Amino acid sequence: MKRGWKIFFGTWAGLFLLFAYWQLNDPDPEWWVPAYLLGAFIAAMAASGRFYLKFLVIMTLVYLTASLFFWPQEIGGWISQEWEQKNLAMKTDAMEINREFFGLLILSAVTGLAYWLGRIESIKKQQA
Repeated sequence: MKRGWKIFFGTWAGLFLLFAYWQLNDPDPEWWVPAYLLGAFIAAMAASGRFYLKFLVIMTLVYLTASLFFWPQEIGGWISQEWEQKNLAMKTDAMEINREFFGLLILSAVTGLAYWLGRIESIKKQQA
């Protein structure tokens, strides 16, 4: 695996750890801390070149399915609220739902990308 991908996944592993830490004061940390810790684990494993393809498929689908439950009703209004507020304090339920949606979407994208790269690596090994 190329060095750029290792840096990419290593960066996301660190960011997901940070996200998990920020969730400790969330109203429902029992859901979000494990979700981000698992994302950090997945990204760290991908950074080290280890891909558990079946697990990655399952987790990508879990994150995508969970994100559907938090589908934002109004993204434009949320972005303008966040921009005006200039801090990360949650003022409305809509802000919380939008943040959770995008967090899950990011988790699913990084996990799906890990699957995709792992699949390519697997195919290369089979051809060698």
